[in-house]
Amino acid sequence: MTTSPPAPAIELVGVNKSFGPVHANRDIALKVEAGAIHGIIGENGAGKSTLMSILYGFYQADSGDIFVGGSKVSIPDSQAAISLGIGMVHQHFMLVENFTVLENVMLGAEGGALLNRGRAAARRELVALEKEYALRVDPDAVVGDLPVGQQQRVEILKALYRGAEILILDEPTGVLTPDEADQLFRILGQLKAQGKTVILITHKLREIMAATDAVSVMRQGEMVATRRTAETSVEELAELMVGRRVLLRVEKGPATPGETRLKVQDAQVIDGMGVERLRRVSFQVRAGEIVGIAGVAGNGQSELLEAIAGIRPLASGAIEVCGHERTVADPAELRRMGLAHVPEDRHRMGLVTAFSAKENVILGYHGNPDYSPGLFLDRGAIRKACEQHMADFDVRPPNPDLKTANFSGGNQQKIVLAREIEQDPQVLIVGQPTRGVDVGAIEAIHRRLIELRDAGKAILLVSVELDEIRALSDRILVMFDGRVMGELSGDAGEREIGLLMSGVEQEDAA
Repeated sequence: MTTSPPAPAIELVGVNKSFGPVHANRDIALKVEAGAIHGIIGENGAGKSTLMSILYGFYQADSGDIFVGGSKVSIPDSQAAISLGIGMVHQHFMLVENFTVLENVMLGAEGGALLNRGRAAARRELVALEKEYALRVDPDAVVGDLPVGQQQRVEILKALYRGAEILILDEPTGVLTPDEADQLFRILGQLKAQGKTVILITHKLREIMAATDAVSVMRQGEMVATRRTAETSVEELAELMVGRRVLLRVEKGPATPGETRLKVQDAQVIDGMGVERLRRVSFQVRAGEIVGIAGVAGNGQSELLEAIAGIRPLASGAIEVCGHERTVADPAELRRMGLAHVPEDRHRMGLVTAFSAKENVILGYHGNPDYSPGLFLDRGAIRKACEQHMADFDVRPPNPDLKTANFSGGNQQKIVLAREIEQDPQVLIVGQPTRGVDVGAIEAIHRRLIELRDAGKAILLVSVELDEIRALSDRILVMFDGRVMGELSGDAGEREIGLLMSGVEQEDAA
């Protein structure tokens, strides 16, 4: 007697979804095996997040069928998804920052009118879940005080508390340090070992190869391939995603540095709580070179970028841009000096997501005579500039009127990069240039940064992606606890950089 194979945890048949003229999902067919980690990859705007939003009930498909555990289901809202055992951890966390971990986990599932009784039961269940899945986090900690990696654990615990058997993670490592990402994948392995099904949306092909059992590839709204992970390669997946061969390494010649364009001397930053975030940092960046800053997130890199960009005041020290000393913390003054800034957090500092794309491409540059030749803005010139930026940086969809909130994270990043780079700055400071960006766009952004370097621009690059720092940088500065631990050549090894990142003095690391 033969037994039939178990039903897929999820099966989608002929799923379609359009937003006006944009066909985001086109006749999607997908099977996800129960108890497996299934990756879904694709370029920004390929339709991955839309598809998962349909599965979680945020959107309803225009047509097609959804099966959960072999049964055809309707998912009109997220409550219905939760009742079917589907949980989702979003790219941008859905947490109340001034609530505790326990309060966030309980939110929406308080357990009736007797809140204290529900709280006691929730605490017991939360502690049990933490132990079972190695998701250690203090139930009484205020979420806003937790590092990002632990906030993500809270999101996973929320889903498990609601009985999730199928867990969707949307770009889960986009905001994590490498160590936090490693911890996350250990947790996913533990979830799989306990029989949970995980759907992992990511653009990082190395993560797909390391963590998944199978992977499906989307391109321009269609599902173009599914592969067993053990039977494919990074090169094949990149080509399937983009529809052409992708250069996975950065090609660049030697730098030819010129005059000093950015000089930081004994820079000290003290935050509002009186904590010293930058400790007498000094370095120079010359025309025609890329200087990368490596370090685990939270060691002063963000404060350094904000100080150089004029967002944070210096407690002491000096910053010079193109020979002019910065007198006050004024971003507008620094733009006039020839400095452009791509911030690390595009939502908090780079964009006004309620504004359209064409409004965002002039943020900070709205006084430019090309955009504002007189008393009023030249809306035709702004639209034309936005259309050109979108074409040059392959922003999808290429719609200047679309609210920026409606673009995928990678396309939002392209809008910020286009705005700053197209101003032809002499000094470009860039924070996390490829965070949340797909492999094809990463190739284009890296190529553009090398072109700017070769055109004589001075570039300061901050990234938590060590591979990115090593691939692009001509010199590498390593930061730890607000200090520069040492300077290395661009071809320095991972071990040497890693030792400095962990606080080992350069002489000892050598």
